[in-house]
Amino acid sequence: MTDVLVTGASGFIGSNLTIHLLRRGCRVRAFHRTASNTLTLKDVQVEYHFGDIREKDSLCKAMKGCDTVFHTAALVSFWKKHRDEQMAINIGGTRNVVELCLELGVRKLVHTSSVAALGYRLDRQLIDENTLYNWGIHAGYKYSKHLAELEVLHGVEKGLDATIVNPSIVVGPRDIHFHGGQIVRDIKRGRIPVYVDGGMNIVSVHDVVAGHLAAADRGRKGERYILGGMNLTYKEVFDLAARVLHGKAPRWKVPLWVASGLARTSELIGTMMNRKPWITSDLLAGMGMHNWYSIEKAKRELWYEPSSAEVAIRQACEWYVENGLM
Repeated sequence: MTDVLVTGASGFIGSNLTIHLLRRGCRVRAFHRTASNTLTLKDVQVEYHFGDIREKDSLCKAMKGCDTVFHTAALVSFWKKHRDEQMAINIGGTRNVVELCLELGVRKLVHTSSVAALGYRLDRQLIDENTLYNWGIHAGYKYSKHLAELEVLHGVEKGLDATIVNPSIVVGPRDIHFHGGQIVRDIKRGRIPVYVDGGMNIVSVHDVVAGHLAAADRGRKGERYILGGMNLTYKEVFDLAARVLHGKAPRWKVPLWVASGLARTSELIGTMMNRKPWITSDLLAGMGMHNWYSIEKAKRELWYEPSSAEVAIRQACEWYVENGLM
């Protein structure tokens, strides 16, 4: 791995990955849209290529001569207003990446998917790489990531050496769009008043980056690997964040129907004011379930060993404070 392209390089995972690749001595091309917020790459000396993964010409120029491509670009949104754009970027953009990798003879593609592309279980057993997608076609972000994986697997059938990685809820520095970082910000500000039953898996962005690098080095063709960390209940996540950040954890548990009503109200207000809702129905899909994951395959084949979620939460907060985002 010498000449590397990172799509979505200004994003959360993409920026951290770019920095680690440079430290490794790789020649890195950072591909992102001209309108992207590049605070994540402040003071990073990298070869920039501007374009859109929906436009093959700009992507082709950036990819020519690369032996490895990390495809991290995606639209992470749980707002129905973004559904069409999300499908075009996450599915159509991935199709473009796969087709160009085949045309240009790229040696290795590592595709950043998500645990959202996996199915759910109702028996409290851990979800693994063999848990088939079962959220349906109306699940927005989840469905887009599932279909994007199918594009990658179609490329594998044509001979592409591609490996898929599935991060869980990622926390750490450079999360400018506040995906996993929303927990950090809201707990610090005391903005999560209640919690519901169920659980999630949170992981440090640095562990996710290490998993990407291992997937490029050791990941098997056509395989997927869950890059997760700690399996916790929602209450445990909020309590952990509050303890690390000296913030305020929610005290009251509410039934799911109350949370669903809050999401519908938030979406209605967001639509009326043309502002991103604080919480949405898509985001709440799976609430009440224990969305816990097995990382045994990644540990066995990628030598993946996640670190502490506490450190990731603290690092995220410190980066937000340093850059005036909290």
